[in-house]
Amino acid sequence: MVEPTFRMLEIASALGVVATGTRISYSGEENIPERGGAVIAINHTSYVDFLPAALAVHRRRRRLRFMIKAEMQQVKVVNFLIKRSGTIPVDRDAGAGSYAVAVQRLREGELVGVYPEATISRSFELKGFKTGAARMASEADVPIIPMIVWGAQRIWTKDHPRQIGRNRIPITVWVGEPMRATEDISRTDAALRESMIALLQQAQERYLHPPGVYWAPRRLGGGAPTLAEAAQIEADEAAARAAGRTPRQSRKAL
Repeated sequence: MVEPTFRMLEIASALGVVATGTRISYSGEENIPERGGAVIAINHTSYVDFLPAALAVHRRRRRLRFMIKAEMQQVKVVNFLIKRSGTIPVDRDAGAGSYAVAVQRLREGELVGVYPEATISRSFELKGFKTGAARMASEADVPIIPMIVWGAQRIWTKDHPRQIGRNRIPITVWVGEPMRATEDISRTDAALRESMIALLQQAQERYLHPPGVYWAPRRLGGGAPTLAEAAQIEADEAAARAAGRTPRQSRKAL
């Protein structure tokens, strides 16, 4: 069954937060509906930002069903959890099936977690959005809830070692007001991005960023690449994969 496994994950997550001393604060959690379906649109800066997002939803006595790349099914433990926690695997080359499952879950009253950026942002700014969140909210006739997780990138993000341990890293979760999707997907997508940018900036303004730290955006004096620089890194990685090299091998060759 789905729910016993999910309950086990909730307990393990809470214990993990206590064990690491992670301090998670929440703002706007009342915007998460107590009942009914909704798309939860989350920014993506870390390999672990799903956890604060799920805990924010849990505080409203709800559960979040994430959409996750299908490749993760190759990891046995992860595949076990995917099958028993209502997670929706997404095949990026054939996503129609997972999209249909997500829409059905929304119509059944579930909360579905989506990363509109699709991949982690190395700049820690919002990248361009895919339209899936807007399309499925429109088709299922449910609201979109914008959500920002900030600080999780300090624990584990691309190109930097994991900081797993009792580091007492503060993480903040900001939840915006529900948005209604319209048939104009481009307009809905643009409105969602604008809302999430405003939330992200609010979260960042209230968070201490020492000068030059790798986990802060350049705009705030941090050492992260700019959006343009991050896009170039991704383009180089894509070219390396297409040429049959690993990104690391490609960088060494430069």
